Amino acid sequence: MDKICLTLPTNRACADTIEAVGREAAHAARRFGAEVHLLVLDSADRLSFARHARAVRAAGIAPGVVAHHLDEAGQRAFLRAVIDRAGLGAADRVLGLMLPSAVSYGACTNRAFLIAAALGCRSVHRRDSDSRYQELDGEPVFPITHELAFLGRKAADVTASVSEIREITKVTEGPQAVEHADRTVAMVGGSFVGVPSVDLTDLQLRAPDVHREVVGLWAPAAWSGQERDRLVDESFKGAGTEPFTHDHTVLGPVDPMRVDMCNIAFQHEVHERVPLPPATDTIGSDYFLFHLLYHAGLPGVLHNRHIVNFHTDERKTGPGFTAYQTRYAKFVLSMLHFRFLHARMAQLGDSLLDDRHRLRADVVSGLVRESTALDDTENVHRLDTLTRSYRTLGGAYAQTAERLRRQGPRLLAEARADMEDFAHLIDAWPALVQAARTTPLHGKAQP
Repeated sequence: MDKICLTLPTNRACADTIEAVGREAAHAARRFGAEVHLLVLDSADRLSFARHARAVRAAGIAPGVVAHHLDEAGQRAFLRAVIDRAGLGAADRVLGLMLPSAVSYGACTNRAFLIAAALGCRSVHRRDSDSRYQELDGEPVFPITHELAFLGRKAADVTASVSEIREITKVTEGPQAVEHADRTVAMVGGSFVGVPSVDLTDLQLRAPDVHREVVGLWAPAAWSGQERDRLVDESFKGAGTEPFTHDHTVLGPVDPMRVDMCNIAFQHEVHERVPLPPATDTIGSDYFLFHLLYHAGLPGVLHNRHIVNFHTDERKTGPGFTAYQTRYAKFVLSMLHFRFLHARMAQLGDSLLDDRHRLRADVVSGLVRESTALDDTENVHRLDTLTRSYRTLGGAYAQTAERLRRQGPRLLAEARADMEDFAHLIDAWPALVQAARTTPLHGKAQP
């Protein structure tokens, strides 16, 4: 029986979402006969954790579903055991990269990757706490239906089952020949509908010109104004607002702009070879694998079972607002390095893979280290532009601008240090995965 891991990391109250993901787990077990390990990694407050525990226990009652609910203490105990078994030096540094004290979108998913290895799962299916499923005729539209139908199969074997095949240079309809047909479908994903994934809605309503300038900061510095405008028009909008009416699947290289981490599944050969960047307080730090798979030429399936995104209130006022805007600033600064990586990966193409079409982690870590030598001039300009833009708006934006001005040198240094940490984690990753496979999971599993 196939084992899969359906995971939901959270640091906020989301019992309703856990219940919904539990229903998706039951659906997967019932329809595909898989043993579904529902994994909730929980950093929420004590009251929310208790409510989550009830939802997780209820989900584990379903046949074929094994539910795991770990607080940070349980996660830390597992990670310490894995790191000790791996025999790595700088153990405290590795633990800090896997379970930092600050918010890290990459680190929480990396923990799920290691736990999935410990559980013997062939794939990881990731959902988010601030999202819900669409419905059609009163029934939820579960992405896992497509994820399990295609993930891990040879591209040649699924050509007759998809709606469309997309090659790098052309698009063809129907079951035509597909480039790299002997390669395994490494990723299956969709996007979201509803509000944008990055919450800059207030800024857009209040000052559209400032919004356009701020969003445009994540473009490469060398882009023309027209290219930058196109990026702004497309950024953070997912699949728009059109509701689901029928299935449509596309086989081929998956454009990273068309998928979201709330609606993604990776075959184990992906996440067991290269982790996600463990950067803290940085929006978008968990999207790296999309770009790596795309440039390496590993096929994926893009579907339209998009998840509904919504915004929670904690990041709209007070300290939550400032923290969120700082995360956006760090995202903008991280683009100096990630844009370099995207360009170098595009140049390398198939060289990112070994002779068995597996990702070459050593090549990836080498590229990441190359990026740490980049000049900061572009980032100084980005930070100055963001600070100036926010200052013109007054109020909470002006306060954020002052905070960014004061913290500027530290933020610039962190952008570089985050890449150094990422390279270090990539190098440690094979030993961590191997150790995780033989490390018992600490925490309660519901039968």
